[in-house]
Amino acid sequence: MAVIDAMPAGLIFYDEQDRLVLANKYYTEMHAATEDVRVKGARFEDVLRAVVARETPAAAVGREEEWIAARLAAHAASQGASDHRYLDGRWLRLLTCRTPDGGSIGIHLDVTELKHREEEIRVQNMRFEAALENMSHALAMFDRDRRLVICNKRFVELYALPPELMRPGVRLEQILEYRVKSGGHVGGRGEDFIASRLAQVTRGVPSDTILELKNDRFVAVGHRPMADGGWVSTHEDVTERRCSEERISHLARHDALTGLPNRLRFREFMECALARVSRGEGIALHCIDLDQFKGINDVLGHAVGDVLLMQVAARIKSCAGQGDLVARFGGDEFAVVQLGVDHPDAAGNLATCIVRALSEPYDCEGRPASISASIGIAIAPGDGRDADELLRKADIAMYRAKTEGRRTFRVFESEMDVALKARQRLALDLETAAANGGLDLFYQPVVSIRTGEVSGFEALMRWHHPERGWVPPSEFIPIAEEKGLILELGEWALRRACREAAGWPGNLTVAVNLSPLQLRSRKLVRTVVHALAESGLAVGRLELEITESVLLHEDRESQANLGQLKNLGVAIAMDDFGTGYSSLSSLHRFSFDKIKIDRSFIGDLSEDPGAIAIVRAVTSLASSLGMVVTAEGVETQDQLDRLRAEGCDEVQGYLFSPPRPASEIAQMLARCRQFLAKAA
Repeated sequence: MAVIDAMPAGLIFYDEQDRLVLANKYYTEMHAATEDVRVKGARFEDVLRAVVARETPAAAVGREEEWIAARLAAHAASQGASDHRYLDGRWLRLLTCRTPDGGSIGIHLDVTELKHREEEIRVQNMRFEAALENMSHALAMFDRDRRLVICNKRFVELYALPPELMRPGVRLEQILEYRVKSGGHVGGRGEDFIASRLAQVTRGVPSDTILELKNDRFVAVGHRPMADGGWVSTHEDVTERRCSEERISHLARHDALTGLPNRLRFREFMECALARVSRGEGIALHCIDLDQFKGINDVLGHAVGDVLLMQVAARIKSCAGQGDLVARFGGDEFAVVQLGVDHPDAAGNLATCIVRALSEPYDCEGRPASISASIGIAIAPGDGRDADELLRKADIAMYRAKTEGRRTFRVFESEMDVALKARQRLALDLETAAANGGLDLFYQPVVSIRTGEVSGFEALMRWHHPERGWVPPSEFIPIAEEKGLILELGEWALRRACREAAGWPGNLTVAVNLSPLQLRSRKLVRTVVHALAESGLAVGRLELEITESVLLHEDRESQANLGQLKNLGVAIAMDDFGTGYSSLSSLHRFSFDKIKIDRSFIGDLSEDPGAIAIVRAVTSLASSLGMVVTAEGVETQDQLDRLRAEGCDEVQGYLFSPPRPASEIAQMLARCRQFLAKAA
């Protein structure tokens, strides 16, 4: 009995009549709830019913008789083992063995921990399978003998494997051979592909490879060895990512609007091009800047400007050679890297083609536009072997092309660098002068031919440089426009002119020039109102002069500002009449108070009959429109007499006085009266 009690299993013995003989200690502990029923001679069925009633096997709940009948049958037949879960959480494994004398031995094992571990394993396997089948990557595991252990659905789909190649035990060579035969492999011989993949796994080191499949698909294969000699491989379709990366790489190196290479791609191309220079080949760098583009972009809008830029890009590409690079740096800046330049004439020929192509008229969504281009050229190796140096020199040459009339090109020369640096110094000095009150206003009298009296003065900006002396407005005004100083200087000139004119005698007017940028500024009307209010100048004594070029296009801001100023009572004059492209159209679109005939016509009055005809036509037209005509640049008595004969209203020029500071207004008035009295 001691031996039976020491056994790690519950044992219960029945005789041939299924009556209890004995149970060991472990069995008694296992079924403590039915200990009082288990007396010697108790029937098996009675003990079984006590177990159902007191220990409650989970499977017997609600179907007790059915469960008891099944257990009795199994006991009678001595049918192997069965597992039973009890409501207290235990799992018992029951075995029945028949003895030679017809009795039986019941063996009860507590397998609760085993069942828990099996459940954990089942859940883990279920989770593993769910994770495996729901991976975005394809996965396959092979043993050390190159036999498939497991693969997921994505692996099968990726390579369209048939069912017989999905089973564990299939050799890697079989799968690779199928992929080659089915056309999944692209590029090179199939035998070489299989050999390379087998060599990859034989090395037993981690690796990552990009494979190309049919239909332009790409798969990233990751190979990771396992400690037992097998390996796991992951397979990811990276076609979309690869395309996205290529798109991103393209966008990083190309202009979004025109599709041309940008600065980054330009730099990469220049490195290769300069390497060719080191082998004896010449290259030319063309820096292209569009003339008049900013005005079109501001006036017609950015949408029209974008259409224009795309047409410009196409025209430049049509001129460039097949191996040349055409790039856009941004805004209206383009560049061409011209290869195989064995003589400067080759660069000049390309630049000439580009200038001519870009000067042709444009149709931007039904809106006509006209621009030109200024091109600067630097040639390697003569002008340098470095991209930055070539860019700098091409920029210098391009600026020279602009200063010499635009719509042309210039090849870099060393003296250009000196001139540019001098201009840059002048620009810095202008900024200092603007900040420290270094500019001044001079005034030139405007004389009424009818009354023979001075009717007003035109305010003209002047700059006396501490070293260079007087700097011509034609030199520093463009710099002020480029540096963004013109709005600040224009406002300063307007306020000062109003303040000084307020102290003049009588009803003398003051004329102030407006730059195109001022006319488009939303602050213009407010600035004029403040200048008049601060100075106390009557609104009828202020004239604002604009050039007709600002009205070439339908600029809403300019038109609105002119309308508000006109309603305010400020007189508006068109300056330099006749030098633009649409003088008559401008007169038709806006009711000016005054027209100022450009000095270029007045200087030719004595020799050119055509100039007299123009003056006669302008005065007649202005008279019919109720506008005053002022002639600029009058320097001789003969010119004055001719203008008087043609019906001109006012004259202005050195015949009466050069521009002088405000402190000499009284003297200018006196000299003009004296001169006009003699001339009468």
